[in-house]
Amino acid sequence: MIDYRLLQALAAVFEQGGFEKAAQALHLTQSAVSQRIKQLESQLGQPLLFRSTPPKPTLMGERLLNHLQQVKQMEASLGLAIDPEDLIIRITVNADSLATWLPEALIIEEYQNLRFDISVEDQAVGLRRMKQGEVMACLCDSAIPVNGGACIALGTMRYRALASPDFIERLNLQVLDTQRLLYAPCLVYSRDDALQHRFMAAMTGAEPKTIHLLPSSEGFVKAALAGLGFGMMPELQVKDLIDNGQLVDVVPGYAQDISLYWHFWQAESPVMAQVRQSVIKAAQRHLYNEL
Repeated sequence: MIDYRLLQALAAVFEQGGFEKAAQALHLTQSAVSQRIKQLESQLGQPLLFRSTPPKPTLMGERLLNHLQQVKQMEASLGLAIDPEDLIIRITVNADSLATWLPEALIIEEYQNLRFDISVEDQAVGLRRMKQGEVMACLCDSAIPVNGGACIALGTMRYRALASPDFIERLNLQVLDTQRLLYAPCLVYSRDDALQHRFMAAMTGAEPKTIHLLPSSEGFVKAALAGLGFGMMPELQVKDLIDNGQLVDVVPGYAQDISLYWHFWQAESPVMAQVRQSVIKAAQRHLYNEL
């Protein structure tokens, strides 16, 4: 059995950013906090945190934090939680959803004091973290649930290949020319971002020759506006820029629709069920319906 006093001490160190502030929050001495964590590590036979500044959890530390939050969620659903602000929802999501429609889904009327710990990951990393018990849910474009989990289709995000009018004119791309397009600077979110490669394969049969890596949804759009390159962008994020002519289609009529799925545990808590329903409702308002 885990002694939850020890686990609370571990959680406080991460939430407060160090042992001293954790001790203050728990009304303990710093030595007492350290001893509780050492005792927990001794019971489990492995380290639970990296003693850096600020401290960071090991893989087992992440799992324990997630377990603690699940316990708190169950307590909240039974009316037993002393402080609803203790609830931290850990999820992984794709960057473009976080930059567009997802934030409004995180306002849960029934649980207004929830805190979210959101990480941006590609689907492989996000689902791996879910398998390892590090997060409670994952939003990505994979339709394959993890063992013990389920997923629900939310709809599709539409992406268009866009650039500034100046970029189109400067590279003489007013009419599609596969050779000019092949060597045109291409904006890519990360090395796992396949959208641009799919576009180039469809248009030229090859991969882009010149790539700029820009791991920021907002920076990606700003780079396109500045004329640094062209890239696949969510229509939802840049509709106003398209409407006012600041961004134009590289190939008019071309679009990619990417299906999104919410992955959750089959034995989810009532709190996470409410989060899931809120995500579904927000998706219905903003995403294209696949049906």
